[in-house]
Order: sequence, then C-alpha cells, then structure tokens
Amino acid sequence: MTATKDRTPIDRFGMRTPADMTGQNNPNPRPRPADGWVPIRDLHARHRRRILDHLLELDEHDRYLRFGYRATTEQIQHYVASIDFKRDEVFGIFDSKLHLVAVAHLAAMPGKGPHGDGSSRGRAMEFGVSVLEAGRGKGLGLRLFQHAITHARNQHASHLMIHALSENGPMLRIAARAGAAIERDGPEAEAWLKLPPDTVGSHIDSSLQSIGAELLYRVRYNAMHVSDWMRMLVASP
Repeated sequence: MTATKDRTPIDRFGMRTPADMTGQNNPNPRPRPADGWVPIRDLHARHRRRILDHLLELDEHDRYLRFGYRATTEQIQHYVASIDFKRDEVFGIFDSKLHLVAVAHLAAMPGKGPHGDGSSRGRAMEFGVSVLEAGRGKGLGLRLFQHAITHARNQHASHLMIHALSENGPMLRIAARAGAAIERDGPEAEAWLKLPPDTVGSHIDSSLQSIGAELLYRVRYNAMHVSDWMRMLVASP
C-alpha cells in the first residue's frame, strides 16, 4: 500500500481541524470540537497577570456571560487578586504562540454543601470558564469542563455546579449533555452535576494531563526563544 500524506489542516493550537469545520467536503460547514488531545495547563499564583490579561480581553458581552454582570476592569482585577490557589484550581489552554485563550476556575464552595450541613449534595465545587473569540468553535470549553470533572472528583467533591445566566446557552448545553440537572430562576440558572467517586485511574489521568501540558508548553517556549535568538543573529551586522 502507498502511504498518503495527511493534508488535514493544522490549527493554531497544533491540532488537526476536522474537514467539516474548514468547509472541505462540506458545503455547509458547522463548528465542532477538534479531534485529538488538548494540552490543559495548571495555572498558579504566578500566573495572575496572564489570567487578568486574558479576562480583560473579553468584550463587554463576554464579561457579562462569564461573571453574570457587566464586570468593570476594577472588578475583574479584584476577582483575579482574590483567587485562592491553595484552595481552588485554575486551568488554562495556550495556543501555539503561548497566548492564553481559555481559562477555567474550579472553586471549592464553602461549607459541607450548597444548602447547609444537611444538604444531600455534599461537598460541591463551582466551575467557571472563559474562551477568547480566537479559540471558539474548537470545543475548548467542553474540554475544560471535562478536565474540571476529573479534578473535582479527585478533590472528593460530590457535585460540580455551574452558575450561569439563562441566556448562556452554550454553557448550559455542555452541562446538560453531561447529565447535569438545570435549575432556572428567572434570568439565572444553576447546573448541578453529580460526580462519581475518584479512582486510581482518575488520578493517573489528571497527572498525565498536567505533565504532558507542561512539557509541551516548555518545548514551545524554548522553541520560540531559539527562533528569536536566531532572528537576532541574522539581523546583526
């Protein structure tokens, strides 16, 4: 057999883009998540500035959907400064140029449960996500949600909760497809997803994902700096 070269386009995330997303072989292309692994990197306190820059890139409507109100620059600055990285987990997806295009915040909810000590829901964690326009249509929000499910399980949470505006259809659809119960109250909604207990496999999967994403980031970081160094050499007299 003669091997054929894979001509599937490579996007800026280093992932192969499905043909029906680019319009090839499909006169009516529709966005769908890209196939393959997506590197999701753990973010820490040293990344506050990059998280802030990411959120400030959101336009007014996107800020409204992310926070449930039209967050000002000062309010976003306060939110980022208040993230407790010892208690919560924050994840990010970088493109091939190491620009932070998607961020998820998995926050531990106070108390034993969302409705007090007697709650049948037990310990819950809240999920929030934002994706810049350049990263949309690739399923990055879904990937971050799936990633958060694994991490919430490993934190022994019994439920994952999403608080969103009722008009935030994409986020609520992601939760509903995962089996979450949607509770609507006027313009706001809460999605509650019951989680299975953690396993050895869920911990291994989480560790491998983190290691792989960190290694890929370092490779890209070093490659970019080598490229910059080579350009300086060529440009020097």
